Amino acid sequence: MTDAAVPARPARAVAQPLAFAAAIEGIATGFLLLAVVGSGIMGERLAGGNVALALLANSLATGGALAALILAFGPYSGAHLNPAVTLAAALTGAMRGRVAIVYIAAQIIGALAGVWAAHLMFDLPMLQLGRHIRSGGGQWLAEAVATFGLLAVIWGCKAQRAPATAIAVASYITGAYWFTSSTSFANPAVTLARAFTDSFAGIRPGDAPGFILAQLAGLVVALPLLARIDHALGQRGPCPP
Repeated sequence: MTDAAVPARPARAVAQPLAFAAAIEGIATGFLLLAVVGSGIMGERLAGGNVALALLANSLATGGALAALILAFGPYSGAHLNPAVTLAAALTGAMRGRVAIVYIAAQIIGALAGVWAAHLMFDLPMLQLGRHIRSGGGQWLAEAVATFGLLAVIWGCKAQRAPATAIAVASYITGAYWFTSSTSFANPAVTLARAFTDSFAGIRPGDAPGFILAQLAGLVVALPLLARIDHALGQRGPCPP
């Protein structure tokens, strides 16, 4: 489930020092994981054993938080919140490699902090390891498809006004929770962080690499389409500072 953001900053974007933009990425990714893990914990507690109801609560809370985060932080960092989005931006020429590395580091740190904060809010041990089995060809394919679709939605919205991207990405992730067998992690930072929670949203640490490799495969397959969309728009997108 999760993910994602805008590779090119909206029209009202304000140029920011890299340190500030990276800090925004870390904070926003942290809040995304708070939404994913926290709503999973709350949903499971209130659903009375009904997994479908818990997943519905989890998906709606994640989608709502994702839309808010993209709208709030997009003008300052692009609100990638996702190493797959950052790598795609770098590989299509919209972001410098040095900036991408800093962004990805901030996303991972923020994601881990968000998971740990969610544990503390719900009076759970801060340090945990996931035990939720998520493995197999079907789920790996689901992650590749989910990541491809997420990137296609983001790049496809480049021709739209800024709010359209937030709405489209949040809607896509909410839907992808339900139409993919993996519940659409579609985000390497989210996947890594969710290996450190033994809650509804968790994943076994040993299963995380398979998910991340599948996500990167989805990214590679998506690159020609993303480049073609950029070509059609006659742009490569702005490079963050």
